[in-house]
Amino acid sequence: MTKQPSCAVGAIVLEKGRLLLVRRDKEPGRGTWTLPGGHVEWGESLREAVAREVHEETGIDIAVESVAGIAERIIPNDDGAVIYHFIIVNYWAGAPDLPAARAGSDASDVRWVPVDELATMNLSAGLYEFLQDRGALEGRRPRA
Repeated sequence: MTKQPSCAVGAIVLEKGRLLLVRRDKEPGRGTWTLPGGHVEWGESLREAVAREVHEETGIDIAVESVAGIAERIIPNDDGAVIYHFIIVNYWAGAPDLPAARAGSDASDVRWVPVDELATMNLSAGLYEFLQDRGALEGRRPRA
């Protein structure tokens, strides 16, 4: 069987200078902090997938906005063989008034993190740079 990359989505939920992050409870990246998101299900639109995944992982309903960018993650094992290959479409999203969050599927913890604390956190590989490139570290998201 031919292996193919997996399609996934993520959400940059940024409100009042705080970013919604989840701590991964499963591999890849178990224990690291990352954007809420996950796999796109068969027949599901990208926007539907990101709203569903954020709700499943955090209990928060979001307003999906525009595409923030695409990230590719190719993760090898210790021998260098690729074990994960994801194409991730990340969206800007809103959740006014910083609603309370609870850790759900695939997350061991969830929190609203002030953007000025991100540099000190154990973030998933490449996330800090991705957020920096999108201007998210300034604490504001673009308005549609």
